[in-house]
This record gives sequence, structure tokens and C-alpha cells, in this order.
Amino acid sequence: MILKNKGIYRDFFLHLDIMIMAGIFLAVLAFLFTMGPDAFTPLFIVLGIVTYMFSEYLTHRFVFHIKAPKNSILLKLIKRLHYDHHKKPNDLKLLFLPIWYSAPSLFALSLIFYFISDSMQATLSFSAGILIMFFVYEWKHYVAHRPLKPNTKFGKWLKKTHVLHHYKNENYWYGVSTPFVDALFGTLKDEKEVDSSETVKDLEKRA
Repeated sequence: MILKNKGIYRDFFLHLDIMIMAGIFLAVLAFLFTMGPDAFTPLFIVLGIVTYMFSEYLTHRFVFHIKAPKNSILLKLIKRLHYDHHKKPNDLKLLFLPIWYSAPSLFALSLIFYFISDSMQATLSFSAGILIMFFVYEWKHYVAHRPLKPNTKFGKWLKKTHVLHHYKNENYWYGVSTPFVDALFGTLKDEKEVDSSETVKDLEKRA
């Protein structure tokens, strides 16, 4: 990345929600190493990473982009989670997932995995994988909306697809950090084949 403003990195690493999730990550690692990693630990970490990749895409597409709910409380929640982010894509206050969403989501996925695996060690490894990919997601999302220039072709392309999601058509390019999931579900398109959407900046008005 090319640093254009010293505050840009500080805004990410010292953001309260990021710091809280980082604390949770360190706690997970501490408990994991206390229990003692085994040969299957890397496998469960990778499983957590893949789980977050799909969760990121599916949540973005089918939850964050739902038709505006009639219930005022639900509408307020979805506006904070995503609608307002489309209205003001570069507003730092709306850029990060709020801790009241991220932490319960991590807990829910980890709890489901614990019931499946019946192993705390495996669950901690799985949780570590989820958190690794969570930070990748938050960083890639942050880069897409801030004056940071990726050094790699992949990074530049990833930033471009997210910009297209925000400024051309909200019905494509859902994978902020996982474009291969878009390819899997048919929402990775050539920008020339996609029409501009009138509701790309106002999801609340979608039919």
C-alpha cells in the first residue's frame, strides 16, 4: 500500500470495534495454545476461513440487501448495518461492522461448530480461522473506500469490483474479500455487461 495519510492506518487499527475483535482474537489464541494445538488445528483454522468467506457473501447478499423491513426497529438495524453505508460509502462511521453484530455472529458460528465437533480445541481453532478472515474482510473493505492504492493486480481488481458494487449496480460483486464466491453464484460480471442501477445508493427504495 502507498501511504498517503498517516491517519489512514491509525483509523483502521485504532477503531474501537477492530480493537475489541482483536482482543477477542488474542483471547481465542491464548486459550488455544493453553490447550495445546494438534495436527488438526490448521485444518480447523482453514475451515473457519472458508466458513467466513461464504458467510460474508451470503450475509451481504441475502441479509444486508433485503427489501426494507416494515418494522421500524429492524429497519433501523439494517440501515446501520448496510443501507446507510450505500448512501455514504466513504463515511468512516459506517465502514466497519459494528461490534454488536460481529461478536454475536462469531459466537453463533462457533457454537454451531462446537455442537458439531464436540471439541473445544477444534472450536477455538475454527474461531481463530473465522477471525483471521474477518480481519481480512475488514481490511479489504477499508482499502476499497479509502485513499489507499493496492500494490498487486489482484488487490486493485478487488477494490475495483467493490467500487462497482457501490457505484454501478448493487446486485453484483457481493464478495468484498472473496470474489470466487461471486463466481460460484453467478454474481461476478464484466462491468460492461451490467446496467447501472438507480437504487445503487439507496437500497431502501429497492422494490
